[in-house]
Order: sequence, then structure tokens, then C-alpha cells
Amino acid sequence: MKILLTGGGTGGHFFPLIAVAQGLNKLASEKQLADFKLYYLAPEPFNEKLLAENNITFIKGSAGKVRRYFSLRNFLDIFRTGFGMIRALWTMYKLYPDVVFAKGGYASVPAIFAAWFFNIPIVVHESDSVPGRTNKWAGKVARRIALSLPEAAQYFPKEKTAFTGNPIRREILTPLKDGAKELLRLEPSIPVILVLGGSQGAQIINENIIEALPELVKRFSIIHQTGKNNFEAVQKSAAALLENDPQKERYNPFADLENEALRMAGGVADLAVSRAGSMIFEIAAWGVPAILIPITDSNGDHQRKNAYNYARTGAAIVIEENNLTSHILVAEMNRLIDDPAELERMKNAAKGFARIDAADLIAGEIMAIALEHYKKA
Repeated sequence: MKILLTGGGTGGHFFPLIAVAQGLNKLASEKQLADFKLYYLAPEPFNEKLLAENNITFIKGSAGKVRRYFSLRNFLDIFRTGFGMIRALWTMYKLYPDVVFAKGGYASVPAIFAAWFFNIPIVVHESDSVPGRTNKWAGKVARRIALSLPEAAQYFPKEKTAFTGNPIRREILTPLKDGAKELLRLEPSIPVILVLGGSQGAQIINENIIEALPELVKRFSIIHQTGKNNFEAVQKSAAALLENDPQKERYNPFADLENEALRMAGGVADLAVSRAGSMIFEIAAWGVPAILIPITDSNGDHQRKNAYNYARTGAAIVIEENNLTSHILVAEMNRLIDDPAELERMKNAAKGFARIDAADLIAGEIMAIALEHYKKA
């Protein structure tokens, strides 16, 4: 049995694929499928270590990106996409998987096209309130469509769509509380703010956190995931601002948070500050109240809609970018931390929203379709 995964370009596409792959590997082991194999088709492997750890074979493909602004690269990428589709047809013919699981994004277009051409079952997952162009198209040819947010259901055929939640990797699903403050070297009695800008970091969040640092470290410990490209600049700015501050050790910047550190951060955080992409599902699974700062110009305004849809559960508040200042951010942090009853309500709302079984639900449906197709082949 062969299952092909496709999608990627960002962590929001790639990491849920890994979570579902973990669920599929578990099912294959339980069903004793000796010939079970997983493949990942994309222009780049994104994270070779995770692919290897989950027994996923990478197949290089080609795909062009359609940008929402004028660029000569849009013209050139038409040919790249065309070449990618021809290449994907040949790859699909040779491999002939039993199911293709697509996470969306331009990287998945050739694989979805080739699967449709060969009548191979397609399962699609959509993380956002508003699907991107690829998933809107893929939904028309997919056998099943899984959603992270029920608000996206209006864009897909009702009869093949299900609200499953967002798949989260097993290694970060459960927050780590015991000993986390000691390992992260945080003061035991100080509230902890976790700042997350997504896999690439978020410059506007970083700038406002840095500007507010002298005020923040007076009463909070800050765990700040800056993004790898931003880390050096953020670290230098913070060091200059806090050079003579007696509380400077309360600021803890990280280029990225590895699995164990991320679980610890989720376990000790009293409040999270985050973008409104796929990270909200991890924050919800940890039961951490959140301040969400959505990207203003995301495709289909999906981050803004994600943020408000999540906030309506009571688990978060939203500050839009055009309203964001360091003073407003600090004021909202103080207001929430000073209201333990509100924080507890937000925490319970987050846990109520979380679907921690999402990866297993999706993997189960993919496996059922794969077994059906495998027996017919």
C-alpha cells in the first residue's frame, strides 16, 4: 500500500502532513501492513529530519507559485507549473499510490492534477476559515475534505466535507509542565508570556515586543520565538535595551523552539501572543489563553477570519495590525494577567475548541479509502 502526501512551502502546510503521517504509520503497524509506504511530493523536502523520522520518502517535484501582485515570476512560473504537471503525471504513473493526501498550497497542484487524471482518490485538508485557490479547486475533485474550522464548510460540497480539527504532531501535542520552568530557567512565581510569530517569525510582533521589553520584564518572563532570519537582529536590540536592566534575564529569545522546548513553553505559559495561522490549534491544545495578531493581507483575509472565529469561542482576543502598538499590547497583557477568572474561562474555552484527535481521524479516513482502493487494484 502506498500513500502520497503533498503540499508545503510553509510549516502550516508541512507539519499537519507529518501529524497525519504519524497516524497512518500507527494504523499500518496495528493492521500489520508489511508493504505500507509513505511518500512526500513537493519542490523541497522542507524538513528532511522529520521525513526520515516518520519513514517518508521524498520525491522532488516542480511547481510554480501564483502571486497576488504583479511579478515577472508569475509568467515564468506558468511554465514551471506546466513542467511540474507533466513530471507529476510520470511520477504518479510509476508510483500509483492508493490515496493522495493534499494539504494545499501551490506545491500540491501538480500532484492533485496527476491523481485526478489517473482517478486516484484524493483527500484534502483545509486549515483556514477561507481556503486558498488550490484547495477550492482540489475540493471539486477530492473524495473527502477535512476542515480545521467549521466556517470553511461553505466553500466545499457538504456531502464530502467533515470538521475534524487541525492535525498536530504527537511530539508537541501535550504540554510539558513538570520541571519546565527550571529547564527554561524561568523564575517560579513570575507570569510567563509566550510570543510566537509562526515558522518565519513576524516582524511587526517582534518590533512591538522589543519596544515594550523594559516594561514587560518588570512583571513577566518572556519566551520569544523570533524566527530564524530575525533572531540576530532581535537579540542585539534586546541586549542594547536591557543592558543595565536588573530583570534582563527574564527575556528569553529563541530563533525557533524545538519540540521539547515548545512543549515546555506551552506548559508554563500563562498567555500567548501569536499570529492566527495554524499555531492557534497548538495553543488551543495546550489550553493557553491568547492574544492574536493576524496578518493584514493574508490570502482571502484568512488570518483575520481565523482570529475572529477563534476569538468567538472565548479563548482569545484579537488586536489587528493597524491598531497594534507596544502600549496597547502591554495593556492587554496586564489586563488579562490581572483577571485570573477571565484567564481561566479562556483556558477552558481553548480546551473545548481543541480537537486533539484530528490526526487520527484523518488518518483513519485515508486508511479506509486506501484499503478499499488497494483491494481493487
